[in-house]
Amino acid sequence: MHPSEEIFCEKSSRLRGKTIVLGITGSIAATESFSVIRELIRHGAKIIPVMTPNAAKLAAPDAIEFAAGLKPIIELTGQTEHVTHLGDPSAADLFLVYPATANTISKMAQGIDDTAVTSMATIALGGKMPVAVVPAMHELMLNNPAVSRNLRTLAEWGVHIIGPYRDGIRAKAASKDEIVSWAVKLLSRSDLAGRRILVVGGRSEEPIDSMRMITNRSSGKMSLALAQRAFERGAEVELWMGSCSVSMPDFLKTKRFSTVSDLITMVDTIDHDIVIMPAALADFTPSEKREGKIPSDESFDIKLKPVPKVLPLVRKKCANVIGFKAESGFGLAELERRARCRMKEYDLKAVVANDIDVAGRSTSSVILVTEKPSKNITGTKIEVSDEILNYCAEIT
Repeated sequence: MHPSEEIFCEKSSRLRGKTIVLGITGSIAATESFSVIRELIRHGAKIIPVMTPNAAKLAAPDAIEFAAGLKPIIELTGQTEHVTHLGDPSAADLFLVYPATANTISKMAQGIDDTAVTSMATIALGGKMPVAVVPAMHELMLNNPAVSRNLRTLAEWGVHIIGPYRDGIRAKAASKDEIVSWAVKLLSRSDLAGRRILVVGGRSEEPIDSMRMITNRSSGKMSLALAQRAFERGAEVELWMGSCSVSMPDFLKTKRFSTVSDLITMVDTIDHDIVIMPAALADFTPSEKREGKIPSDESFDIKLKPVPKVLPLVRKKCANVIGFKAESGFGLAELERRARCRMKEYDLKAVVANDIDVAGRSTSSVILVTEKPSKNITGTKIEVSDEILNYCAEIT
């Protein structure tokens, strides 16, 4: 067994059965192509690597072969590799250029074939296969009018431009996680296409003094999984996130909030088709915030006041709201009853109920309560998210 087979579908099977021809060009980001290949395989993809000669100077072909389990194509031969792998729609599912230099982008836009990668691009574009490029270059190169024009040309042809992300000096390549999400988005069902979905997640933090706060347990993992899967299934996604322990990906449109009061000020901007709210929001806030840090060697009293409930405010702005209800110590029947009460009280489309013991874990066990019979869902955050989004796809 080749080492690449050992990690096949290690993280998910979202790309199982899909073949991606990966064009690697001569940006320094080519050194990251090894990890990109491995990540795509971990989600089930088969990778056929193709390299320009300049890319082969930066990323060792033997390392790429180890990553993919296939020897990289650097020169075309009498085997007509470009036609074999991309000339037949049944041969591959996506042509992805990572990283894409200004040179290769411009050649693709002008129909120039002088490397294995650009020849693959010509075949893929001619065959109307899904094509995506991940630009990576110095920022001044991206600002060049010719390069900018060539990127626009590719976009007009239907090529998906992933990134780049500017830091003032470099136009940096998209992360491997974003590339996986885009690959899934382009190669799987788009049952949420055209839907505008807002996910509100994380936890609020109500300050006691300049150091201490009142908060809830929430990692933000479920919120991120919901937003990521909604994106991959074609939705236009926005993520509002409070405090959390997960990193926010660049490709998701994200806004941050700290307190419940912060979140309430954002509610008026809601114009989405569906709002999903797994956020763990505080029910109380200190009546006053003390400046500085209260001495730790003194006792003190805190007077709390209730904060407004956010769900009813959100419901006024959106007809399709899915709430979450966390409880502790109840059986399934009582958990469902409480969720149905919440659904009716706030006129929600659905409520996802769970026991607080699952907070922060990589797996979840929840009850999806709708007007239909409830559904018990157990699995990874991604699997649970998909079941919730299946319901969202049914909402008209």
